[in-house]
Amino acid sequence: MASGLGIGSPAPSIKALDWLRGDPLSNLQLGTIYVLAFSSTTCGVCGPALSYVAQLQEKYSDMGVELIGVAANEEAATADEALAQMDAWVTKWLPNTKIRIGFDYSGEMAKHWLQASLTFHVPEAFIVDRDGSIAFIGDPDLVEDVLPKVMNGSWRASAEAKNAEIERIAEVDIDAPANALRRRIRAATEIEDWKTALSAIEEGIKLFPDRISLRQSHVSMLMGEMRDMEAGWIALEQFARDAIERNSEDWLFAVMQELFGPHYDYSGLPLAERFSMGKELSERILRLLPQQNALSRAESYETIAFYYHESGDNGLAVGLIELALNLVDGGPPLDEDKQEWLAHLRRVLAEYKGEGAFYGGICMPPPK
Repeated sequence: MASGLGIGSPAPSIKALDWLRGDPLSNLQLGTIYVLAFSSTTCGVCGPALSYVAQLQEKYSDMGVELIGVAANEEAATADEALAQMDAWVTKWLPNTKIRIGFDYSGEMAKHWLQASLTFHVPEAFIVDRDGSIAFIGDPDLVEDVLPKVMNGSWRASAEAKNAEIERIAEVDIDAPANALRRRIRAATEIEDWKTALSAIEEGIKLFPDRISLRQSHVSMLMGEMRDMEAGWIALEQFARDAIERNSEDWLFAVMQELFGPHYDYSGLPLAERFSMGKELSERILRLLPQQNALSRAESYETIAFYYHESGDNGLAVGLIELALNLVDGGPPLDEDKQEWLAHLRRVLAEYKGEGAFYGGICMPPPK
């Protein structure tokens, strides 16, 4: 499959961007190397990925390099709603960021950057060379390795660059059926044709039974967009049964997020059954703890704390959050991601205690 946008292609326009953070930029300037990191609020790994890329700005800011965060495929009923959710997300993950953050609800950035390069997922990074040509498209985690080679001019003509592009296109070919399905779901969602989107999601679950994201989308479509709580509960029950059968940490976490996250109005679900399911999932997550490292255990404690808090055992919920805080704070040297996680855990602790939470010399006020 040929990519319309690849290494050596002229970088598309960025005029469609509105700017959430930083001074407006209408065009990419020749002579500057740009790293555009595409993210989304619905992508679980995008926050850490963007935080990681943003850290490179401080390292390379005096060397003619600029990092730009881009949100180009937010799902929301209106542009204002999409902008608000992106603003809250940036505040959470990059509260003191010095990089520009651009936002586009029109679809132009997604069309000319993501779709043109056959990129159907985020996070994704684009490096634009000094002459305005694309030098790299790929995982943001690779930027730190590739960027110095772009800066010294050795990257684009190298065998490494050519092989990376060949591998990227090969992966696109392998993922073509999933990408085609993703486009169908996105197209139906954009025009709020929920029945067509639901049908495509259910088809995808049969084709790709190991894709957690499709199971989450199934529940989200039924309980969120369609407000069909009865069908949503049936889908959520099946999701939970499959997670229990797999005994997979990732699956169990995903179900708990759908069951006790901030996403839905849960008043339409059977209360006793919901809490019973949460109890079983929490117990299974706890049984997996001996297999986990410290940070994974912290994530487990945080995940099940939501269940215990909502089910009325607030004392245990507080204890679990405090355990998570100890594990994160007592681990390897804190990078920006862990600092953000600590701040989030302190906020949760303050909420559960209903008072300012003092931890590690920092006092977090209770939510207003």
